[in-house]
Amino acid sequence: MKLKIVHGDLLDQDVDVIVNAWNRNIIPWWLLWPHGVSGAIKKRAGYGPFRELAKHGAIPLGHAVLTSAGRLPHKAIIHVAGINLLWVSSERSIRTSVRHAIALAAEKQFTSIAMPLIGAGVGGVSPERVLEIMQDELSKLTYDGEVRIVCYRK
Repeated sequence: MKLKIVHGDLLDQDVDVIVNAWNRNIIPWWLLWPHGVSGAIKKRAGYGPFRELAKHGAIPLGHAVLTSAGRLPHKAIIHVAGINLLWVSSERSIRTSVRHAIALAAEKQFTSIAMPLIGAGVGGVSPERVLEIMQDELSKLTYDGEVRIVCYRK
């Protein structure tokens, strides 16, 4: 695995697939106020990926679901349930989300993936701690491709 830590916008990364740090997919997506990564995806990709996501129903904490990328230039979006029903992330939810996102990217043979800081922001874990957890979890995984952890910067 080739791991890069970059600063910028997740949606501008030149990769096959991006990760959306999502919720458990229990509340209908159209009831949620757009914010963070999901809000940016809705604005630039359109609602198509979220309509697809809704068809999957509830997502177990830390698991991943694949949808199209809508109007984004990527091949797909991997949505991970990085926060629990109380909108809080944990080390366990972050690690499990990373593991399932990488497994799905490998299964679908994507050669590059960009991930935000899963569980930071709405999830309440500091960006520094999330980065530490994600790097540690990625060091335990095998993936024949490039992984970018994107620290948001306008």
